Amino acid sequence: MAQNDRQQPLHMQHHQQQPISHKVAKTTTAVTLTGSLMILSGLTLAATVIGLVLATPVFVIFSPVLVPAVITICLLGAGVFTAGGLGATATFVLTWMYRYVTGKHPIGADMLDMIKSKIVGTAEGIREKSAQLGSDALKGTKGTNY
Repeated sequence: MAQNDRQQPLHMQHHQQQPISHKVAKTTTAVTLTGSLMILSGLTLAATVIGLVLATPVFVIFSPVLVPAVITICLLGAGVFTAGGLGATATFVLTWMYRYVTGKHPIGADMLDMIKSKIVGTAEGIREKSAQLGSDALKGTKGTNY
């Protein structure tokens, strides 16, 4: 028997050792809680339907005023939210640029330096290639008279 208990997980051993009164208490608590939540859910649904029935005529009467007001408030809210987001982004970018320029090595600075060196290397390669092609073109046209 002791060897059989060692092979089973701890939570199963604990579950088997519980007296029947604990199981009854757990079940009773679960049923009571579930029933209470179901009753509250039904009451909430009933209150929502009654409120909607009572509020619908008011919405219909005042809709010429409410609809533009709601649209205006939504547009104002979106504008304030957008302005705040853009302001926070601008502050972050300016702070990052200041740290980068002063040499404090902010996050992503190595990647920016790597990209910058690749761009500079590519630009130098293009400049050399265009200079070479330009000198080749001049060499080819010196011998011909137009």
